[in-house]
Amino acid sequence: MVYRALKVESGHEIPRTKVKMKSKDGFEMVIYGEDVHALRAAINSYLRWLDLAINIAEVIEDGNKSDSHAPAEN
Repeated sequence: MVYRALKVESGHEIPRTKVKMKSKDGFEMVIYGEDVHALRAAINSYLRWLDLAINIAEVIEDGNKSDSHAPAEN
């Protein structure tokens, strides 16, 4: 799930950076930057997107759990 969410973002390159991701045998991401400022910006962006993807997955999971206890609608 995380790989698919971040794969979309990896198509929108952050200037002066390159990102490689793979999901075989787990999840791996390598971020290359031409300089420390570009690298820091890319790392911060991907960390925010990763956090967002995880939070959304948790909300969906919690919503699915509480839906099973909700009364049936007409």
